[in-house]
Amino acid sequence: MQDDAPAPAPEENDEIVVAAPRRSTWSEMKTAEDWWAIWIGGGLLLICFLAVYLSLPADFSEQLKAAETSGEKVSVHSPLKSWLGKPGSWNQNPLDSLFPAEKKDLLLPSFIVLIVSLISFAIAIKAMGQSVIHFGVGFLGVFLLAILAYVLTGQVVVKRYNLEYALWALMLGLIISNTIGTPRWMKPALKTELYIKTGLVVMGASVLFSRLLTLGLPGIYVAWVVTPVVLISTYLFGQKVLKIESKSLNMVISADMSVCGVSAAIATAASCKAKKEELSFAIGLSLSFTVLMMILMPIVIEALGIDPILGGAWMGGTIDSTGAVAAAGEILGDEAGQVAVTIKMIQNILIGVTAFGVAVYWVTCVESKKEDSQIKPDAWEIWYRFPKFVLGFIVASALFSLLYTTLPGGDLIVPAMVKESSKVFRGWFFCLAFVCIGLETNFRELAKFLKGGKPLILYVCGQSLNLLLTLLMAWLMFSVFYADVVKEAFSK
Repeated sequence: MQDDAPAPAPEENDEIVVAAPRRSTWSEMKTAEDWWAIWIGGGLLLICFLAVYLSLPADFSEQLKAAETSGEKVSVHSPLKSWLGKPGSWNQNPLDSLFPAEKKDLLLPSFIVLIVSLISFAIAIKAMGQSVIHFGVGFLGVFLLAILAYVLTGQVVVKRYNLEYALWALMLGLIISNTIGTPRWMKPALKTELYIKTGLVVMGASVLFSRLLTLGLPGIYVAWVVTPVVLISTYLFGQKVLKIESKSLNMVISADMSVCGVSAAIATAASCKAKKEELSFAIGLSLSFTVLMMILMPIVIEALGIDPILGGAWMGGTIDSTGAVAAAGEILGDEAGQVAVTIKMIQNILIGVTAFGVAVYWVTCVESKKEDSQIKPDAWEIWYRFPKFVLGFIVASALFSLLYTTLPGGDLIVPAMVKESSKVFRGWFFCLAFVCIGLETNFRELAKFLKGGKPLILYVCGQSLNLLLTLLMAWLMFSVFYADVVKEAFSK
């Protein structure tokens, strides 16, 4: 790639990114990945809840009343606890993580998670018109790597240094993809977005709605104030300072870096009629820095002694991919993970708004003198591009928060369900996603995007501005103005 970007006016033989044909919401609900993340995650939450609720003793209400007067605690457990699990701790023999001496083996619970996950995702794959057999074969390989990641995490010394499964899952995938290469038979199962979105829907049940609302207000400042400022500043910097010839490449890189990576890049590329090679370049550039940031930012945050909640907010507003944000957040802990994911999903809402705004700008300012312009800005683009899985997360949070506060013993039932069943699925789905991120990342292929040139300078400068402004806004919102409210929300 030369220093100057391709010229904006496409030649006759250049392929232009066009928006995908719109389908009805009903059609998307049956075939789109975002909706299937909701159906799978919601179905699993329903099963996990009913398992606890239907197993309650007949005199549960009487036990609650008696506990109020006596002060004794009522114990609630999920009957699924012994059937769902992951590899445990070990010291010298890795097999101890699957066959511990003090209790029954953990291989069967992991195998049950495998079967349930395989069946659930296979149904989605079938509905989306893809090969179930090819997916199933690849899924077995991905799941085995996830098991290995959990085994490595369970080593006593490793646990002491807080090296979480997300890091091991990512590293295993990266080692394979950058040495022998990702096997072709595994590629149909590399459904990173499907796994992470499903895990986030399941995660919704563990985030009380009151906490979500508490994080939402400061999160809006972090995501909705900083993001447009960075996008516009980066675009103007590319045009006025770097003099990048291709306005469409400039815009796609700016949106990719400032909003949320690949999804924003695709939506923006269609809005500004970018060339396919420009979209590919922007995505490759984003992926390169995403992998670096998801590894380095948790290290920097811990080294600087930054509060995990502030660190989570910082990562949520700067790391491009939702999956990478979840991975980095998990490394810092549950609180950081919840904050990071919440910020990122608030930011994801801007995908549709950005696509619509860019389309309006392109028609009125860039191509206003062209009679053949085919861009038709439509406010429905905001809904069309809206990440639907966010709805699943919000509904799950609201519903289980309602059960938590209104159902007799809900403050016991919901935590038992989350801790002993749904959280297990969430962890496995995240682990699968991190393995896939590693398997899909080849540094040899991405190296060309890290070489010199104006687009690289544009991304580095824009991301540097993004990091500084997001940290400043996150500090103001989570450590100054809303510090007490946020801490109180996590103390409950």
